[in-house]
Amino acid sequence: MTSTVPNAIEHADEQQPPITMFGPDFPYAYDDFLAHPAGLGQIPATAHGTEVAVIGGGLSGVVAAYELMKMGLKPVVYEADRIGGRLRTVGFDGCDPSLTAEMGAMRFPPSSTALQHYIDLVGLETRAFPNPLAEATPSTVVDLKGESHYAETLDDLPQVYRDVAEAWAKCLEEGADFSDMNRALRERDVPRIREIWAKLVEELDNQTFYGFLCDSEAFKSFRHREIFGQVGFGTGGWDTDFPNSILEILRVVYTEADDHHRGIVGGSQQLPLRLWEREPEKIVHWPHGTSLKSLHLDGEPRPAVTRLNRTAGNRITVTDADGDIRTYRAAIFTAQSWMLLSKIACDDSLFPIDHWTAIERTHYMESSKLFVPVDRPFWLDKDEDTGRDVMSMTLTDRMTRGTYLLDDGPDRPAVICLSYTWCDDSLKWLPLSANERMEVMLKSLGEIYPKVDIRKHVIGNPVTVSWENEPYFMGAFKANLPGHYRYQRRLFTHFMQERLPEDKRGIFLAGDDISWTAGWAEGAAQTALNAVWGVMHHLGGETDATNPGPGDLFEEIAPVELPED
Repeated sequence: MTSTVPNAIEHADEQQPPITMFGPDFPYAYDDFLAHPAGLGQIPATAHGTEVAVIGGGLSGVVAAYELMKMGLKPVVYEADRIGGRLRTVGFDGCDPSLTAEMGAMRFPPSSTALQHYIDLVGLETRAFPNPLAEATPSTVVDLKGESHYAETLDDLPQVYRDVAEAWAKCLEEGADFSDMNRALRERDVPRIREIWAKLVEELDNQTFYGFLCDSEAFKSFRHREIFGQVGFGTGGWDTDFPNSILEILRVVYTEADDHHRGIVGGSQQLPLRLWEREPEKIVHWPHGTSLKSLHLDGEPRPAVTRLNRTAGNRITVTDADGDIRTYRAAIFTAQSWMLLSKIACDDSLFPIDHWTAIERTHYMESSKLFVPVDRPFWLDKDEDTGRDVMSMTLTDRMTRGTYLLDDGPDRPAVICLSYTWCDDSLKWLPLSANERMEVMLKSLGEIYPKVDIRKHVIGNPVTVSWENEPYFMGAFKANLPGHYRYQRRLFTHFMQERLPEDKRGIFLAGDDISWTAGWAEGAAQTALNAVWGVMHHLGGETDATNPGPGDLFEEIAPVELPED
């Protein structure tokens, strides 16, 4: 069992094909596209060496740049801060460099099959992540309203928690055809996926997550809804998502995005950094030994973009923080979309007005974390009176909300994520410094574990992040509100530019906030591949007939289009 509140169905047949996070909106098999020996496509030889601007050096930007380079194009990557984006791994001053904290993405489901392609490509290892009640988690404590419950499995919790798990299962089955959709995704049955999802999009686009629960007879009890919000499923409480569209939540549960998580050994930021330095074995135009790093002066990306505008010949002109001005036939924008509204001076002519509206209406979730280094995984010590672990992975309604315990073995220094919160819970931390945050967190945890002196094990200063306060992010990840489906569709399908006026083509949107699976690195990879197909097509290229790309199959699997009137 890997969830605090488990999936609605247990999969007895372990031989079923692994589920993939292509999801119900656009059921395209990105993992098959990447694995095909024919590659992602080719461009005319006359276009070899053409520069393409890639704005943003997070995972989406680096994946897009890497694949464009392999085709024989010259990506010019712009990055305002550091390569990695929200794949941000940091150390602790004065501590063993092997001790790291994942300030952004830290856990990845096996259903992230496009992401896994790149993890394998650069030779990174993964290991099970200690989510609530996961097999890799020795124990979990659920602390609500001042009452704590110790558990190693769901069956160890009081009956009310199992009642809540059953209510969630019934709610999904009765209101969202869960088992039918989950089966269709596993079998990659595209017609059935589209049939189920089209009906649900029409019925549920205007519904909140909380409203969906309230409409279910299984959740008629407020107590059950309250417990579910605080304890949730998979990674823990989901009440901060209650105002968001239920469609966002269904995408997560259908694709098992919140289950069986794994972390990247040594930190997730290694992935974009290794791709930046990787020399592909198969590459067109460029000599062997070429990498993104070698294509950039001093091995570094260009600095922050300050202006984007269209110029004669329908070119995209980019001005950076050094005052350098360059003009491109094509560009990919992978940074958070709100940057186009505030940090970058943009021509209105960059995008159609409906796309500008969608960008402006994008709703971002706030998120905060705080980590401390400790001398050893002391939480595995046993309480002399109870025989239980002295401290556990903790879910609580106190300020900390979620506390994760991370170690590399019993005799090595370890790390505690004292708190991981979202939305209103994240905003509560915003005015506090890292040390002030730590003091509040230690006080809360001390009330749950009165026998444990966490402070005496701390060996370095805390590190923290509030993504809503990061100047190049202004939020953690996109989460659509009710009624936002049409906006998301415009952004996701922007790579299909033959539908756009000629004077609105040439710049392509990518990044996880453009994807249907926002908040997951898989969405960053998928939209990068969409943009690569778009650039290739824009420059006169094409895919191999045996490996059609997302744009080639678009008409067959296009997302549901709701009426505008």
